[in-house]
Amino acid sequence: MSLHHTAAQLVTLAAEGGEHGGNHESLNPAVTGGGALLILLLLLWITTRFNRDR
Repeated sequence: MSLHHTAAQLVTLAAEGGEHGGNHESLNPAVTGGGALLILLLLLWITTRFNRDR
């Protein structure tokens, strides 16, 4: 596979994805963002537990 052929396939794939709007019905931005925030806060809490000065 050549670089030109791969690039042409990516352009075709991007063009097909744009026709459908790119959003899935089940993806709610508030739930996705809230879940990401919760996971990041959990990781921050875990990191601070391991990073205590003893």
